[in-house]
Amino acid sequence: MGSKYYDIDAILTDAQKIPCTFEVDVPGLGYLDGNDNSDMKAGTKLEMPIWLAEILAVSEQLGTKTFIHTNIPHALSAPVMNALKANPLSVNLRDLATHYYSLGERMVNLVEDAEDELVDTLSETFRRRTIEIADHAVNPKGALGEGTEFLTGLEESERQNGKKKEFIADHEGCLRGIVVFRAAHDSTKAMKSWRQEKK
Repeated sequence: MGSKYYDIDAILTDAQKIPCTFEVDVPGLGYLDGNDNSDMKAGTKLEMPIWLAEILAVSEQLGTKTFIHTNIPHALSAPVMNALKANPLSVNLRDLATHYYSLGERMVNLVEDAEDELVDTLSETFRRRTIEIADHAVNPKGALGEGTEFLTGLEESERQNGKKKEFIADHEGCLRGIVVFRAAHDSTKAMKSWRQEKK
């Protein structure tokens, strides 16, 4: 069992659906497409949980005939990647996928033709958004509730206080030492409150 076996975020990432196309006829899997007692026909397109897609696409990574071909989900599509390259702060990641970076990390293993671009774009997006999150946290305007539009678009790993340092370490040490949003935000509010009391 992996260390993420009981991690609710990993479970929720596993449940995210991605588009797939069956490459061969597969007996007995028609129920995935809502057809009881039938086979899954080659060329059938449907969305399935990422955990199942990984299992059915495993031979694709080995260079042999595969059951399915995985396609890029909308959250990681070319228009979204272009928007992230243009201005990662303007994209509401939470609306695209609650666990956006985890989905991207899993898709890197499934989609070889866009792997480099995906890694580069997501790394730069994470870097720029983390700087903005830290700025909102220590900026007095952030303590007053300004910038809520950006903050409501944060995906789950950006929101979670306890996971932030682990996430940063997992992504090649990107921005080590960045202050966690909630801690910095609470610190700024506490300092402001303390100053008001001392006046």
